Amino acid sequence: MFPEGLSIVKITSAKQREEALKVFDEVYRVEKGWVGDPEDLLPTSDLNRREVDWFGVELEGQMLGVTRVLYEIPMELYKEYGFKLTVPGLDVEEFIRKNKIAEVGRFAVLPEYRKGFTVAALLMRASGESALQRGFTHFITDVFEEDPNTPYGFHRRVLGFQEVASHEVGELNCKSRRITMLLDLNQARERVAKGKGWFFRFLNQAKLPEMVN
Repeated sequence: MFPEGLSIVKITSAKQREEALKVFDEVYRVEKGWVGDPEDLLPTSDLNRREVDWFGVELEGQMLGVTRVLYEIPMELYKEYGFKLTVPGLDVEEFIRKNKIAEVGRFAVLPEYRKGFTVAALLMRASGESALQRGFTHFITDVFEEDPNTPYGFHRRVLGFQEVASHEVGELNCKSRRITMLLDLNQARERVAKGKGWFFRFLNQAKLPEMVN
């Protein structure tokens, strides 16, 4: 059951972008201290780029949470981060050639809407469905080791992400080590279909509100 007025939006307008930046300002600047100015986190050029999707959850016009799915992995930028593989023998470039990998990140939910997990679950489902519809096979993401709200354990235990690498630097101003995780989307879909508990039922059975552009 969704709260009255709750909707998933694909962020494509200047107004939606401004609402999303308010979320980043609250979470990434005020709470985490990861940015000085959130303006560059969601460039205006992203609003009409086919290779990126931005999703938000709104309630009565207020943006409660945001995430980004990037369909063209910036490999040169990744190499600059100085990855240290944690999976022996993994040939990253070969794996990327054989699979279609999207990066999911810039995930932010206002603190007062994290309890109950509804907003986060809607963002997860929207990003996963979009990637699968485009024919992508995997998600890659980074989590911060020392973040008090790190989703590392949840990603591993519930969704099935696997740790594949770590690195010390990245786009955000955080001194914590980054842990790079990989998710097989088809395996995750099967995991959700077979899972028990309200979260799995929510992802597998709940009908999403109509996507609003």
